[in-house]
Amino acid sequence: MHFKKLLHYCFCTSLLFFSCKQETHNKTAESTESRPNIIFIFTDDWGWGDLSAHGHPYVKTPNIDRLVKEGTDFQRFTVASGVCSPSRAAIMTGQFPARHNIDGHFAWVPSNAKRNMPDWLDYETTLLPRLLQESGYATAHFGKWHLSNNMIPDSPTPIKYGYDTYGAFNCSGEQMPVHEDAQNAIAFIEKNTTENNPFFINLWMHEPHTPHHVVPKYQWRFPELEEADNIYASVLSHADDRIGDVLDALDRLKITDNTLVVFSSDNGPARASTTVKELKTYLDTATGVGYGIGASKGITGGRKGYKAALFEGGIGVPFIARWPGKIKAGVVDNSSLISAVDILPTFCEIAGAKLPENYKPDGLSQVATLMGEKYLSRTKPLFWKIGAHWPINQTKPYHWVSYAVVDAQWKLVANHDLSYVELYDIASDVYEKTDVKEQNTSVVSDLKTKISAWQKTLPKKPNSKLFSKERESL
Repeated sequence: MHFKKLLHYCFCTSLLFFSCKQETHNKTAESTESRPNIIFIFTDDWGWGDLSAHGHPYVKTPNIDRLVKEGTDFQRFTVASGVCSPSRAAIMTGQFPARHNIDGHFAWVPSNAKRNMPDWLDYETTLLPRLLQESGYATAHFGKWHLSNNMIPDSPTPIKYGYDTYGAFNCSGEQMPVHEDAQNAIAFIEKNTTENNPFFINLWMHEPHTPHHVVPKYQWRFPELEEADNIYASVLSHADDRIGDVLDALDRLKITDNTLVVFSSDNGPARASTTVKELKTYLDTATGVGYGIGASKGITGGRKGYKAALFEGGIGVPFIARWPGKIKAGVVDNSSLISAVDILPTFCEIAGAKLPENYKPDGLSQVATLMGEKYLSRTKPLFWKIGAHWPINQTKPYHWVSYAVVDAQWKLVANHDLSYVELYDIASDVYEKTDVKEQNTSVVSDLKTKISAWQKTLPKKPNSKLFSKERESL
């Protein structure tokens, strides 16, 4: 009799366990379906005009054009710097990079020290991938890093920043070959789709940064072009094909409708100065041998300035978002002022990830804007800080701006000590053709005051915990 009761108890317990497990599985599946995958494609030096959808005269980007056709093209997006590392730090932290003493690219240690920079981004600060990881997302980084440098061997690898896996270059440790970004991303997508995990991928592509790593297959697509233009078109075509491979994988796995894909760039296009016209190759210790800046032929779609400038040509870059059924297809939004510091709060809201109570983002969630529901004027000003030369160098006429602020429809650009400024109605004058400071002196005074107040909130020097051991010998 005792044995029969025991057997009955075990049977009932098994049924209860199975029922609970099935209920948990159903909740997990339901939760997974309601939490979209996110792929953030961040290219390197890709100009606003470097898309066939944006009217480039010879570059062909059919796969990115597909995103334009199937999503919304936000044409007033700006990144948080005119150069690489600070722009990427803003994506990771949702804060202006100057708050982390990151005003230029991470280089070798003596150069970082000279410019009052740390040697890497703090991995203990609030970070986008970690917030998503902690909320249940599988997270990965594939491609360029440059939140440190491969020349700093004791710098932390990307895994410390909230990623489950990575393959990268411009970081410490083994350097991933530049063209293996998409295939690694696809393998990660396949694995997590099979395991029913929502995933987040930072796909940070090398193109079209120097050195330009050409593949004959892509050069053959543009036989009519001069060599430098052929090189530039071929590397962009190669990147576009890899983006197409990722989009095809989403289709094949039938997860396109539940995946937000965003395409953008870390800053505007690099251009050779008037004194550099020769087409040469060189060795980069992170990515290998390729063509130098003589083959950098990027365009800005008429925006003023190029990479490293705080005019719109340096910070105004493509931003295309596709999420079928959520983000409107075939729409061009040329009025919403979205910033790179908005990415963290926006992605976290979409993913259902909570922001820490003590975290102070400089950005705003733009979910409603992405969905085309509404756009409200920014309630927070945007600030920029970069190292720039003064007086104006006539060979680089747009690289004198050290500080910039955008507030409401106004954009003020200023030199290092705010002694010279220009004012633009950026909402109606994206090409910054008309300086209106003489007609708006009170606006100029107000914006200069805001820059000065913002400067006082910035740290004077980086935390020494972010220093390489190499600094001890400097």
